[in-house]
Amino acid sequence: MYQKAREASVPLDTIERAIKRGTGELEGVRYEQVSYEGYAPSGVAVIVECLTDNRNRTGSDIRSTFSKNGGSMAEPGAVSWQFERKGVLLLAKKGGKGGAEVMEDDLMLVALDSGAEDITDAGDHWQVTTPPSDVMVVKAAIEEAGIAVESAEATMVASSTVALDNESDAKKVLHLVDLLEEHDDVQNVFANFDIPDSILDLVET
Repeated sequence: MYQKAREASVPLDTIERAIKRGTGELEGVRYEQVSYEGYAPSGVAVIVECLTDNRNRTGSDIRSTFSKNGGSMAEPGAVSWQFERKGVLLLAKKGGKGGAEVMEDDLMLVALDSGAEDITDAGDHWQVTTPPSDVMVVKAAIEEAGIAVESAEATMVASSTVALDNESDAKKVLHLVDLLEEHDDVQNVFANFDIPDSILDLVET
């Protein structure tokens, strides 16, 4: 978490406060985990995981963020059934020893033998899916085989996705997700949108 935050240029005091919050080190403050579900524009399903010392304040803030940006909050369970917690690892296809090409068959032998469930082609990367409890075991086995792992985390994987095929829709959804992620109480935001690279390039320019 710390390194990811620093790479995103999050101020140091914000990171330290979040760490203390997560470990219960802030005196006199009791935090609880709470999740909110909702829909972004274009019917994109969203789950927002928070750590808060005031459920009412956080819930009101998240609801307001949704409603002011073309989305809406949903009842508990209305969205979460579309997601499943999984371990996800990303490996560069040229992440073998000395920058060698990682062949799917070689990766499959190592990954599946160590507990992975699936391997998919993600463009320049291989994506390995595991049960959430096995992500570090699979990561260690892959690295021991001489293959570099770029990222490994337990996350929420959508069972289906909503394609955002035009720049306007993509911008609206990404703007809402960005605002949710910027909230101090928000730990994770998961959404089931799929934006083609050609549209993503337009949004990022």
